[in-house]
Parts: sequence; C-alpha cells; structure tokens
Amino acid sequence: MSRNYIPITQVVNDFIVTLDTDDFASSASDTAIRTLALRGVRELGFDSLRSIRSLKLPVSSNNTVTLPDDYVDWSKVGSVGTDGLVYVLGENKNLNISQKYSTIGGNNYDSNGDGLLEREDDKTSTGDNALSTEDIVFRNYYNNMEVGALYGYGGGHFHGEFRVNLDQNRIEIKSNSSISEVVVEYIADEARSSNPRVHVYAEEAIRCFIYYKIIERKSSVPANEKARARAEYYNERRKANARMKSFTKEEALKTIRKNYKQAPKG
Repeated sequence: MSRNYIPITQVVNDFIVTLDTDDFASSASDTAIRTLALRGVRELGFDSLRSIRSLKLPVSSNNTVTLPDDYVDWSKVGSVGTDGLVYVLGENKNLNISQKYSTIGGNNYDSNGDGLLEREDDKTSTGDNALSTEDIVFRNYYNNMEVGALYGYGGGHFHGEFRVNLDQNRIEIKSNSSISEVVVEYIADEARSSNPRVHVYAEEAIRCFIYYKIIERKSSVPANEKARARAEYYNERRKANARMKSFTKEEALKTIRKNYKQAPKG
C-alpha cells in the first residue's frame, strides 16, 4: 500500500482511542463508527478525493463492455494504440440501447417472479426510412425553405463512440474498427474495497465527519456543539480538497508555455 494512504480501520481505531467518557460521541458503537467512516470515504471520494482507476476490459460479441464492480462514473473510454496512447471514444447518447419484452409462444413472461416481465436486447431499426442521419447530425436549422449547418456546431474526431447503459450495467460500443478491448478510466467507490483506505490529507476530515454525524441527530447535544462540529468538518474538507488539488509552480509554467507557440514561417 502506498505510504500516503492509510487504512480506514486505522482511522476508526484512532477515533475510538481518543474518545473520552464524557464525549458526546462516547456512546457510539464501533460498528456505527466504522459505518460512518465508510460513508465519509464515499462522500469525500465523489468530490475531493476522487480515486481514478484505469481498467482494460474485453468487448463482448454484442459490442458491450461490463462496467467495473466499483464503478461510479467514467472519465475516459478509449482504446490503446501501439504508441501507448489512449485514443478516446466519443460519448454518443443517441446510440440505441432499447430492449423488448421476451416472449414464449407469443406471450410475455416473468421467469424469476420479481414482478417485471423479462426483457432482451433489441437494437434493430424501427423501420422509419424517412429519417436521415445527415439531416439529423449536419442540418442544424431550417429557414425560408433552406437548410444549413451552424458554424462550429459539433465537430471532434473520435476512434469510435460509446454510451453508458446503467440499466444493464455496461458500456455500449460503436466503432468503425475491430476493437477487442477498451480502457475505462473511472471514478471508483473506495468504500466498496475489501480494505478501504484514505489519503493522509483527508484523515482529519474523516474524523470530523464521523463525530459530526454521530451527534447530528442527538437531542441531548447542544445546538452550538452541532454547529461547531459541522463547521469543523467542512473546514477540514476544504483543506483536504485544497491540498489534493494544489497547483505547483511547474504546472503553472507548463500551462503558461502552452500559449506561446511559434507559427510556421511562410
């Protein structure tokens, strides 16, 4: 394990050890404290402490890719070239992901008794030959019996297209080439790990989150203490976010130099 990460069990143990008998959170069980710690990891992980993982996954025969088991949201989907670079696929929310009811003997059925009729993929055309891809994609306005395209609308050349299908827990792939595998870079849910961990920058924020959530709904805790705990948590969260996203001098110089490029001489 990387030394800049610590197991969430260590954070929980440290929190329990530092509790005093007259502490407002002293009556909380170890199980409740661990549960709140995992909730804190998940909440911070969606914003400040995003854990970006990259996973190479096979493309099935029906041009789909099963989403990772700890998937939250994607940041990049693409294929890897011989040069080692990821050539991204463009997201196209118009890709058809429809299904139809499965039938046996012409009748719909519910095989597992969950109250929902069984479904199967059906990506075939609806038979509307009047629709033209060119008209939909490249014709953006209609005026005085004339059609035209808006300057700068659309654009971008991708190695293929994809659409995330959360209902069926997969990615739909459309590509002009034979892609057998894709690389998915995604935000992972660290709380689902067998041994969750947290960056040391967020250690104090997790402790503050645990304490704040323990006393949040306790009627015996004064309102000013709840307000103080809430403010302390959000302050530690802000500090963790600032530390994780610190902008170094080297990064600043690199960004500035991008704007100074010589044009080719005629």
